[in-house]
Amino acid sequence: MNSGSCSSLMDVGYDHQHHDGHEQLHVLAVDDNLIDRKLVEKLLKISSCKVTTAENAIRALEYLGFGDQNQHMDALTNNDLKVNLIITDYCMPGMTGFELLKKVKESSNLKEIPVVIMSSENIPTRINKCLASGAQMFMQKPLKLSDVEKLKCHLMNCRS
Repeated sequence: MNSGSCSSLMDVGYDHQHHDGHEQLHVLAVDDNLIDRKLVEKLLKISSCKVTTAENAIRALEYLGFGDQNQHMDALTNNDLKVNLIITDYCMPGMTGFELLKKVKESSNLKEIPVVIMSSENIPTRINKCLASGAQMFMQKPLKLSDVEKLKCHLMNCRS
């Protein structure tokens, strides 16, 4: 699909989903750096996404109900909690974004959620490792609005 039809998909298709009764795209943004986390949140909100933030991978897994089947069932049935995308920093203390990606992809309940990894370091082996492990995309930090629009467009194509 060329970029021209892609932008019309974002303009029309995204709005169309609101009228269809589909939920707004809900993104879980994970970054240990407050400034980076706020930037990602702001860019996603400008792009009409609902955003939930987590300061580390452990908090993200807690929000997703990882390891708690009852909480996860609530998250699956409650559209306010349902996450359509996880965007995470690669390098975080405790558990890296790569480890979060692996946990999500190993979970039968969560594996369908696309995961995007972002990093300020452009290391090809790291990028390839993430993509080979199921990451939807790898993005260079700092994120720009054009990156978020491209990502949103990519997801809408995947969902349609």
